[in-house]
Amino acid sequence: MAGVRQRLGLVRPVAPRPVTRDVPGEEIAPGLRYLEHTSAWPEPPAEFDLTFARLTTARREHLLHFDTETTGLAGGTGTRAFMIGAADWFNGHLRVRQLYMTSMAAESAMLTEFARWVRTDTVLVSYNGKSYDAPLLATRYRLARLANPLTGLMHVDLLHPMRRRYRQVWENCKMQTAERKLLRIVREDDLPGSEAPRAWLRYLRGGSATDLVRVAEHNLQDVRSLSGLLVEAHGWAARDAQENMLAGDEK
Repeated sequence: MAGVRQRLGLVRPVAPRPVTRDVPGEEIAPGLRYLEHTSAWPEPPAEFDLTFARLTTARREHLLHFDTETTGLAGGTGTRAFMIGAADWFNGHLRVRQLYMTSMAAESAMLTEFARWVRTDTVLVSYNGKSYDAPLLATRYRLARLANPLTGLMHVDLLHPMRRRYRQVWENCKMQTAERKLLRIVREDDLPGSEAPRAWLRYLRGGSATDLVRVAEHNLQDVRSLSGLLVEAHGWAARDAQENMLAGDEK
């Protein structure tokens, strides 16, 4: 029968995926959800050597790894962040907190809550965040007439050190390439970041929450990987110094 259907141009009907509007997390303001995860993680150094990023050092407790999911990749005043994820070291664990909007009206509440996570001694960690996430958030804070908590903070953008070190070695220096090569993390059933805008807008228009939940899972892995990549990069200076010393001994 399958061959007959194909010859006749008939397509077997596909059962529709179940539509669920359920979204995880606690609603902490109208249209704003909060998620928190803690993970057992290898003990990070108490102080990070940031010379790989042409900076100095940073205490572990000052680090805030962050990533946004947005309504577009081009930036500009029409693009907004609908999800913010941030990881820090808290009580001996890696803590990931996520905020995401289920209505347009929740943006000010999300920005206000995220600002509470940032202190004057916070050191930001991102992947291309200097060029994209931080400027986008600066625009949203300005449009919301709120003070931008990221202004003036030290910012470790891991993309640039990765490019300097591996540009001639890897096929590309995307974050998922770095986590696969350095952390041995291979994502399964990951929703690409480019699909995030559509997943969120579909939910706002009454569609299923299934892909929005996958966006949250993608964001969770992003900020977890940031912490692992920073630990990896922290060791570069010591390893390079040792290799140089050994090379000098051989001469």
